[in-house]
Amino acid sequence: MSGSRELGRALRGWRDRMAPATVGLPAGGVRRAAGLRREEVAQLAGLSVDYLVRLEQGRATSPSAQVLSALARALRLSAAEREHLYLLAGQWAPGPGQVSAHIPPGVRRLLDQLDGAPLSVWDAAWNLILWNPLWAALLGDPSALRGRERNIVWLHFTGPPSRISHTPEQETRFRAAMVGDLRAAAARYPDDAGLRALIRDLRDVSITFAQMWDAGVVGVHEAVTKTVHHPTVGVLALDCDVLTAPGGDLRIVAYTAAPGSEAADRLRLLNVIGTEAMTVGSTPR
Repeated sequence: MSGSRELGRALRGWRDRMAPATVGLPAGGVRRAAGLRREEVAQLAGLSVDYLVRLEQGRATSPSAQVLSALARALRLSAAEREHLYLLAGQWAPGPGQVSAHIPPGVRRLLDQLDGAPLSVWDAAWNLILWNPLWAALLGDPSALRGRERNIVWLHFTGPPSRISHTPEQETRFRAAMVGDLRAAAARYPDDAGLRALIRDLRDVSITFAQMWDAGVVGVHEAVTKTVHHPTVGVLALDCDVLTAPGGDLRIVAYTAAPGSEAADRLRLLNVIGTEAMTVGSTPR
């Protein structure tokens, strides 16, 4: 029980030190502390407020690795603080044999400062772990999605159509790149049970994936123009680039429009509309 109290004390301390502006929230209103409210941290981490309260009060004693990872991202913990969080919860932080969802401070600042382009961050297995408001407005707010619903490979091979349409050639290249990325991740993280389960289940439910996997298909990501069908601002032709964060295997997906283009005008309009244009349930592919 003492460990649970220490965990709760640490969570409260990390929450209290975070200024609302750090995560793009207004600092107005009556605040009993300079940091974030429980409701704000819960929203950022995708947790219920009640569960966060029980964690901080030491009444929830066995948070899962997924919960700890989400809290570390929401509270913007350093690598050392993240490891301490796992130890307080009685777990080992994910080691080098497992896919990491840790986001370096520089990548976070990138998303905070480049608010004119839709940006998202994915781990080595293509699980969505961070996005900016314009990305959510463009492709749908993923905050209510959980587990496989946030994995781009799973969605592409098993899910419903998304707002993005591909030409047949783009579809072939995209699938090859996704399969190749999972193959590389499996070689790099052989001890990651979640990654192994993802590949196994994809082979079970998708004949196309199974055939590509067994055939040894690999591919690379190339700069490409994608067509996004937005329910409010219409069709946007956007350049899509996949960037790799230095020192790791996080991927940053960026959508941009040619200056002076109709797509650029519509993207600026969407940036103004913001959350009013967000809808849950789209598949971000």
